[in-house]
Amino acid sequence: MSNNSSLSSNRPRHRRGFSLRSLAMATVIGMCGAAGSASVYAQATAGNVFGKAPAGDTITAHNTATGVQRQAQVDAKGRYRIGPLPVGVYTVTLEEDGRPVVKHVNVPVVVGRGIKVDFDCAQGQCAEPASKP
Repeated sequence: MSNNSSLSSNRPRHRRGFSLRSLAMATVIGMCGAAGSASVYAQATAGNVFGKAPAGDTITAHNTATGVQRQAQVDAKGRYRIGPLPVGVYTVTLEEDGRPVVKHVNVPVVVGRGIKVDFDCAQGQCAEPASKP
């Protein structure tokens, strides 16, 4: 037994302290790094608008409060998606040959979600006139 106690007393104490300090420092740095990456995700404040419309037409999402505007072309299957869009309220407009045909006003875009806005009309057959801003 005396042999074991002599072995433990021969260890330099400063090494043990250094090891614990290094571990503590690594833990703190790791926690700061994790907190930094979480803040990046917390700032991702965007959503999107998607739906159906006549193939080949253009859809525009416009936020009149901020001026943000994005466009998308409707694909051959009659689908479109616009995003990422900053959170806010948008006017979503169907355009045929560069002219606004139908508008959906007060479309809310929220964080991490999509909102469906369909334009139910055949190519060149949208009956609802474009509303005035």
